[in-house]
Amino acid sequence: MDDTLATATDTALTPLPPPPGADRYRSLDFADTAATLPAGQSYDLLAAPESAMRWLAAHDLTTPDVQLYEVCAQRMRTLRAHVRALFAARVDTGTPPEESLRAVNEALTAVPTAPVLAYGTQGLHRIQAHPTDRAVNHALATLAADAADLLTGPDAGILAACGSAPCDRFLVRTHGRRHWCSTRCGDRARAARAYARRSGASG
Repeated sequence: MDDTLATATDTALTPLPPPPGADRYRSLDFADTAATLPAGQSYDLLAAPESAMRWLAAHDLTTPDVQLYEVCAQRMRTLRAHVRALFAARVDTGTPPEESLRAVNEALTAVPTAPVLAYGTQGLHRIQAHPTDRAVNHALATLAADAADLLTGPDAGILAACGSAPCDRFLVRTHGRRHWCSTRCGDRARAARAYARRSGASG
């Protein structure tokens, strides 16, 4: 993590709220840190080290003493692209890209995940070591493990893509008929259907 800081600025667009399922799967919220919005707009919460750091801190994946550099933010964006590719393959019941499987597995195995044995005032105890110089590795390993759990667990069958174009976010369907990631997208989808009905009736 010794590269220069990025000069990219945070987007002024207001991000969409976390999608259904993000309260159980941090990897879902991670995949949705970039989104396409109507009128050719988009945002990326990992575009700069500062915003990427805020996202990690908000999800309890780092500590205040860690400084994030552009090389680390780029690694986050790269893993996000691979997680999104695996989610898309699951939603479309397609074959997952081999490079994405490899990238997630590399993140999973890059750091030890078992709590280590330590000794202190309370005697012997187990702690999850997160050395500052490996904090991003630990964060990526946690996100990769979470994505693997989602893709292979009981909620894999209800992982979905938002059905309100042009939104390209993912969600876990908390209700059988819900196919959008936010109220905003749901309102847009309903408005589009209503418009199509009116157009059909008048045609």
